[in-house]
Order: sequence, then C-alpha cells, then structure tokens
Amino acid sequence: MTADRLLALDKAGQDLLFRAARTANTFTGEPVTDAQVAAIHDLVRYGPTALNGQPLRVLLLRSPESRARLLPYVSGGNRAKTAGAPLTAVLAADVDFHERLPELFPHRPDAKDWLSDREERVAQARFNATLQVGYLVVGVRAAGLAAGPMAGFDAEGVRREFFPDGRHEVLLLLNIGRPGPDAARERLPRLATEEVVRTL
Repeated sequence: MTADRLLALDKAGQDLLFRAARTANTFTGEPVTDAQVAAIHDLVRYGPTALNGQPLRVLLLRSPESRARLLPYVSGGNRAKTAGAPLTAVLAADVDFHERLPELFPHRPDAKDWLSDREERVAQARFNATLQVGYLVVGVRAAGLAAGPMAGFDAEGVRREFFPDGRHEVLLLLNIGRPGPDAARERLPRLATEEVVRTL
C-alpha cells in the first residue's frame, strides 16, 4: 500500500500542504485579503501549545509606509522578495502571554504563577510561538497561497521599530501570496524516513 493511502487526508490535500508546496520567492500581484487571513487563523489556532498559551502574535504589513519601515532591516537577499510580496507578516512571541492563562487554561487558575520567572517564560514563549509558526505556514498553504518564511533580517531592529513595548520578541518574517513562476522549480532533496526515525 502506498504511503498516501495510509493517511486520512486525500492525496490532493497532502500535495497542497506538502509535496507540491514550495517556499515562495516571487508572487503574483493578487492581494491577500483580511478574510483569507482570518480563515487561516481560524484553522491554525487549534494547533497545540504548552498550557494552551498561544504566544504567537502576527503583525500584517500591507501599506507601502509599513513596508518601507521594514525593508531597511531586511537582508539584501530578502529585500526584493519582501518588497514584492502582497503581504508580509512579522511573527513575534508575546513574552507576557502568561497573563492570558486564566482565560486560556481555566482549569488551573494558578498556571499564570508558574511562569513568574521571566527568563523561563521567554524561552517558553519563543518555543511555542515557533511551533505556531509551523502551523501558520501549513495554514497558508491550506488556503491555496504560498508562504515565504525568512530569518534573514535584523530581529532586534524590527522589534524596536514595530514592538517598542518590550513584551514581544520577533521570530520570523513571512511573505504571503499567490506563488510566482519560480514555485515550479525542482524540489531540493529530503532525508528518508530511515535517516530520521529510530525505534527502540
């Protein structure tokens, strides 16, 4: 039996999310709407995080003015693709996410107190927000769009520019839109199961 037959998601869905999807470097001019973003979030918000903390925060840069504020902090290799994307999201971790735990983890009213140590809380915020970034990339693909995640930028500069309150740590930039012609390029190699998975 082929691998795709062992999965509950049909082959078309598997291809959309994984096999046929590519990291986008160019995009068409078609806009990404607020309704599309809301639909993506409504799907991916169900992905698990520790204590149901959900520390990821997303800042959408649509206007030319907001993009102009971002571009000086983006590395040369990523600047043109960011300037040309219909939408760029700044993905950050809310390091004070624990303040929402009484609402999000109500069966343990004392959960907020578990994270009184800032260093420990920041580490947990970064880890779980990064996990949510993975869900978001798959959610963008589920909407028929392409995602272009980028780490090539001055994260501290972007934090100062867009999150001066000090409660957010910037993790990643994500360009979103309909993929341009470069999306048809050949896929790079992937490790085989036996190179990744061990059983004891």
